[in-house]
Amino acid sequence: MISARRSRQLLDAFAGRRILVVGDLMLDRYVAGTVSRISPEAPVPVVHVESERAAAGGAANVAMNIRALGGRPMAAGVVGRDADGRALTALLARGGVDTAGVVSDRAAGTIVKTRIMAERQQVVRGDRERPPERARGAVARLAARLPSLVQKADGVVIEDYGKGVITQAVVDAALAAARARRAPVGLDPKENHALTFSHLTLATPNYAEACSAAGLAPTPLGGDLARHATLRRAGEALLARWRCELLMITLGAHGMYLARPGRAPRVIPTRAREVFDVCGAGDTVIATTMLGLAAGANPYEAAALANYAAGVVVGKIGTATCSREELLAHMRQGIED
Repeated sequence: MISARRSRQLLDAFAGRRILVVGDLMLDRYVAGTVSRISPEAPVPVVHVESERAAAGGAANVAMNIRALGGRPMAAGVVGRDADGRALTALLARGGVDTAGVVSDRAAGTIVKTRIMAERQQVVRGDRERPPERARGAVARLAARLPSLVQKADGVVIEDYGKGVITQAVVDAALAAARARRAPVGLDPKENHALTFSHLTLATPNYAEACSAAGLAPTPLGGDLARHATLRRAGEALLARWRCELLMITLGAHGMYLARPGRAPRVIPTRAREVFDVCGAGDTVIATTMLGLAAGANPYEAAALANYAAGVVVGKIGTATCSREELLAHMRQGIED
């Protein structure tokens, strides 16, 4: 679907493309170690802690993926006026992400996910977040800030993790400003059917999200997926509902289902060599695709690049990014000039 030569041309064109990522910013903490016994206090493993690290998660991970591929990301979202919020903002800034769109708010709090890992396996996850109602004031300030942020962007990503930042006011502000600038807009949706989206360049739901948004019950995947009845019906419904130019339904191990208005659907098989952790793969998909579209790729070229990039990150443990060099190395294993 895409040659190595064309891939390098597009990746070179990623440099300097400014992509605004609007959504739920999170801090991912990882506590890793080994297990050699079961606790005498309860039937749970005892993890001997050997390392700890923090990473940018949620919409913040989309921004970090854009930076890793050579783009110039801007993050727009809400963090708490707390130690975790300062840590996340600092992570983004050190990673080369513009944080002018990050609203700090005492009432909102910072979303933190802490994963306890042992032998590459997640033992348990602890989530810390406050009710979305606590962030209403901060979200209103964010919506007011979006028009000026979009004016600096070559593309916009709306990244909805269902944590309260992506409201109709935020969506409307982002879409209106993007239309005025004629900038492409990509949506990574959650199962939030109260929101209305229109005139999207790209949408990247997974299979369950696509079925839910289309009001369909998922059916097993298999056979010729380009002719799969549920995928076809979901694709047609969402293209019409979102007035979308490109719909990419991610299918995990089955690859991606691509739908465009007036075109026959296509299926791209997965390019993963090893799968250790699918956490954040969707972040990589929308980051790569939006950079590709902003750099002049056609929809199928952008999707092909995203598919290879996702194949890189699922081979890593935890929240991860794919660099330009990793993407090219991975592609060399699967395509030729």
